[in-house]
Amino acid sequence: MSDPTISFEPPRGMRDFYPEDMAWRNRVFDAWRAASLRTGFAPYDACVVESLALLERKAGEEVSDQIYAFEDKSGRKLALRPEMTPTLARMVAARQGQLQFPIKWFTTAQCFRYERMTRGRKREHYQWNLDIVGEEAISAEAEILATAADALSAMGLPNNAYRIRVNNRALLAEVLAKLGVADHQHAAIFLALDKRGKISDAEISSLLTTAGLDNATIAKAFEILAVTSLDQVADIVGSDSTALADLKELFHLASLYGIADRLLFDIGVIRGLAYYTGIVFEAFDTAGKFRAIFGGGRYDSLLTTIGGNPTPAVGLGFGDVVIMEVLKEYGAAENIIASDTTIIGYMSPEQRDAATTLATRLRREGRNVNLALTPQKPKAFFARASASAASAVYIGPDDVSSGVARLKDLQTRVETEIPLNT
Repeated sequence: MSDPTISFEPPRGMRDFYPEDMAWRNRVFDAWRAASLRTGFAPYDACVVESLALLERKAGEEVSDQIYAFEDKSGRKLALRPEMTPTLARMVAARQGQLQFPIKWFTTAQCFRYERMTRGRKREHYQWNLDIVGEEAISAEAEILATAADALSAMGLPNNAYRIRVNNRALLAEVLAKLGVADHQHAAIFLALDKRGKISDAEISSLLTTAGLDNATIAKAFEILAVTSLDQVADIVGSDSTALADLKELFHLASLYGIADRLLFDIGVIRGLAYYTGIVFEAFDTAGKFRAIFGGGRYDSLLTTIGGNPTPAVGLGFGDVVIMEVLKEYGAAENIIASDTTIIGYMSPEQRDAATTLATRLRREGRNVNLALTPQKPKAFFARASASAASAVYIGPDDVSSGVARLKDLQTRVETEIPLNT
């Protein structure tokens, strides 16, 4: 009798991955890793449990309330990491005198946040992190965005299915200053405007009022969102703006990488975390049905906040939850379960040895082979094969006698001979 206190579902906000789910996950993870290695990023990893003090130092306005925190048996205050960047900063700071900069690192990390769940947001997710540390040039931003675009292409997402929206927080600060908004009011405006699209404009106005801004300043904050081009920005801040020049340089480099068609200037892209210092970016599906696919930007001050030496850095965080929904929406991963596996079956016990020998030989040649462990009738075998493999070999008594079986491509239905006795 089952125990009514035990649920067969995972804890709220967490996920199980059955084989069909793993097929989707592997499509994403494999693309992340291949794109990273193709552009020269080195893999790293770290413990999933971090010091609570480290995470709170960097967490920012909202994340600190979402951390899964606990004390161990010695009273140490620890937490499950909500993101990877603080850990990266800690690791770099620990060996800052030994590393050769710039470094290009990547990882796929499991992260945990206790937050309100919506479509595309869980309390546990995997996140691909790309970071370039120790490089001031805008080529670092371009390299990261090109790598992300490469990964999306490898997953099968069409180029016209998404857009990467870019801005520069330093440029936005210049615009606010030119409009007469005091420096100490910028942080509140950044935080409020970052919520646009998530809450109503009336709620944003209320947040700004609570932060101490008067109606005239609030009006200027919303006025900024009417700016849609770099030329309009230049009219406000002047053409000699370094922050404006950085954005123009990014668009130039994007054209060299062949991804300029996917980049858009959007002054409303702010990124809520306060540690971003320069160019920021977020990618969305073109139709606007989903949350951000990925986001990131320059964070030149992070290492100093945890006691490291001043070091420029650019990073990207790309979660697995939203992109899986986007891929399914755009039909970018059809027949994903079939992969490149060959399944081998046999009619009766007398053919078991031949099937086992063939499977062993193909595996040694580097093929993925799923060997049936007991005899099956042809109809049952091919029904299973069609749902789980790309090709199939079914061995009967005549095949053993002739020493030749048939390898069937389950997509094209074409059959080729394959020897059993080689």
